[in-house]
Amino acid sequence: MDQLDSIKKYDLTASFFLMHTFYWGDWYKQIIGPDKAQQISPIHSALKKGIRVTSHTDAPVAMPNLMMIMWTTVNRVSRSGSVMGQNERLTPYQALKSITIWGAEQFFEEDRKGSIKAGKLADFVLLDKNPLKVDPMTLKDIVVLETIKEGNSIYKKE
Repeated sequence: MDQLDSIKKYDLTASFFLMHTFYWGDWYKQIIGPDKAQQISPIHSALKKGIRVTSHTDAPVAMPNLMMIMWTTVNRVSRSGSVMGQNERLTPYQALKSITIWGAEQFFEEDRKGSIKAGKLADFVLLDKNPLKVDPMTLKDIVVLETIKEGNSIYKKE
């Protein structure tokens, strides 16, 4: 939390590893205490301060799975089922933007990536459910049906 003002001052983008809340949240409670553990990856606090935010996986620490990133960003639930920082949760729409539009902006690629628009690379996935309309606890169970890269299908679920 004490670094957020500096991030804002220097106009940086903060990229958070929200899967910490799931994989190591319970451990953090034991190591740094239950109160401090609630502040792991303070993405909502950063967003409220006007900081650009993104979410990432830290692969190979946690394998790339954007639906799991979205699930942890929205729910912040540990392996034991404890909520890790209820006030740091993002909405599903904000979480989706943190891995698409805002991610492209972080790399100064928003003119080519991050959203579906004429003239962009046409990189996107088709999902079996709308992540903005499902129970947030089911976000990690959404299945990628097809992946389109630069307008070409490169993966299709059997």
